[in-house]
Amino acid sequence: MSHTQSILVLGAGELGMAVLRSLARRSASTPGVSLAVLLRPSTLQSSDAARQKEIAELRALAIELVPGDLAAQSEASLAALFRRFDTVVSCTGFVGGKGVQLKIARAVLAADVARYFPWQFGVDYDVIGRGSAQDLFDEQLDVRDLLRAQGRTEWVIVTTGMFTSFLFEPSFGVVDLEQNTVHALGSWDNAVTVTMADDIGRLTVEIMFAEPRIANEVVFVAGDTVTYRQVAEAVDAMLGRKVRRVEWSVPQLQSELAEEPDSSIRKYRVVFAEGEGVSWDMDRTFNAQRGMAVCSMEQWMRENLLMSEGVSLQ
Repeated sequence: MSHTQSILVLGAGELGMAVLRSLARRSASTPGVSLAVLLRPSTLQSSDAARQKEIAELRALAIELVPGDLAAQSEASLAALFRRFDTVVSCTGFVGGKGVQLKIARAVLAADVARYFPWQFGVDYDVIGRGSAQDLFDEQLDVRDLLRAQGRTEWVIVTTGMFTSFLFEPSFGVVDLEQNTVHALGSWDNAVTVTMADDIGRLTVEIMFAEPRIANEVVFVAGDTVTYRQVAEAVDAMLGRKVRRVEWSVPQLQSELAEEPDSSIRKYRVVFAEGEGVSWDMDRTFNAQRGMAVCSMEQWMRENLLMSEGVSLQ
């Protein structure tokens, strides 16, 4: 991509930082690319040591820091902010609550941004459809409908599956190392696609700069696609002992959600237990088709779980 372009990344959380680091590496060898990140004013002014370290890193990477609040600002205000950028990449997650993703998309279109990568770094919302247990997914489909209905702004949706780290998040409950237990969501034969954040950042940048240009497409990537049986077997191998296996059925998880209907974790458990739109073959992914190396689930486990506290190798 030889022409100049200015890129704005929304958010600098786990994924945002991964995208920004990959963009900074690419821009160092690509003339005419300028980078900026939108951060809340409270983040820019934070005295938190971790925040200050991230901000120092962003400045060292020559990334412009743009103050803005996606949840608090109006659509018109965001559009005015977006207008000077050629590409906007949303790495905000769902933390802003309902309506924020749609507001961002409308602001991008109102600003006539040339290209938009919306926050869709997750499951295949088209397959899952409307009315799923995770009600925030309906808004993801609203964003897709909005983008598909217009022809001025190019869009690219990068579909990644679950963040690999989330599969091992204790609160999610699939892998419970403290209890020496692996839970299957729905069935031991159910599969889930996972990709680590650093790979998502790297692959998103490769997709952004790919030739021929990728536009108005849903692009699938994956670090790994595994069944819950394979997860349990991998944990067995890592620990050198057999973990307890417990299957959580869809009716059980639906009942638990009914008891706590606002629980985002319980919503996600039901969606993944139902098994639709949460996994895809590695062969169909951008990284496999381009021959790009990615971090598998077992590799992630070796690099992250073996060094964490509480994991016994006895």
